[in-house]
Amino acid sequence: MVASELRDLSAEELQQELERALKEQFNLRFQRATDQLPQTHLMTATRREIARIKTIIRERQDV
Repeated sequence: MVASELRDLSAEELQQELERALKEQFNLRFQRATDQLPQTHLMTATRREIARIKTIIRERQDV
């Protein structure tokens, strides 16, 4: 998801997206540890998605 799509979500939906992304990151780390992750770029993409979501949550807290 791009930042503009994330900004349209409610706080609860953002929290759900964050939880989903963190679970995905865990699964990707597990696959990498067992040498079953052929697409290593997904680790970076997921990490950046988590950062995007956390940034938007933080922006809303400051307002």
